[in-house]
Amino acid sequence: MLTKKGKYGLKALVDLARLAPGETAFVSEIAVRNNIPKKFLDTILLELRNTGILRSKKGPNGGYSLSKPSDDIMIGQVIRALDGPLAPIRCASRTAFETCDDCRDPETCQVRVSMTEVRDAIAMILDNMTLAEFVAKENKAAETVIAGE
Repeated sequence: MLTKKGKYGLKALVDLARLAPGETAFVSEIAVRNNIPKKFLDTILLELRNTGILRSKKGPNGGYSLSKPSDDIMIGQVIRALDGPLAPIRCASRTAFETCDDCRDPETCQVRVSMTEVRDAIAMILDNMTLAEFVAKENKAAETVIAGE
């Protein structure tokens, strides 16, 4: 499940992806535009900067910006950076595998096998979706709503 941290991080990245190249935004601006608590967003953006997804600049012309083009940022990478593994349970994770205390044989456990399929399906979508595509889908949805009015 996507946490609020992951959701807010994605909303902030969409906001930053809409900026003109070279433009930056302050945390307070992003927070207001997206209805995100500023203190929480500070922590999220710092984590995204520490993982190399964002860059920051201090001073009056400072703020945050994407560290690379939005079509080079994968949504799966963002969610893993903020929320950890995509697997719904630890025993189905590729990067943070842990055996369950109640499991006799992880290789034949049907819960693990099924949740591994779920993880693979989630990863297939999110690891192949760029931030640019994410923004484009949001723009298309907004256009559809406006056209329907």
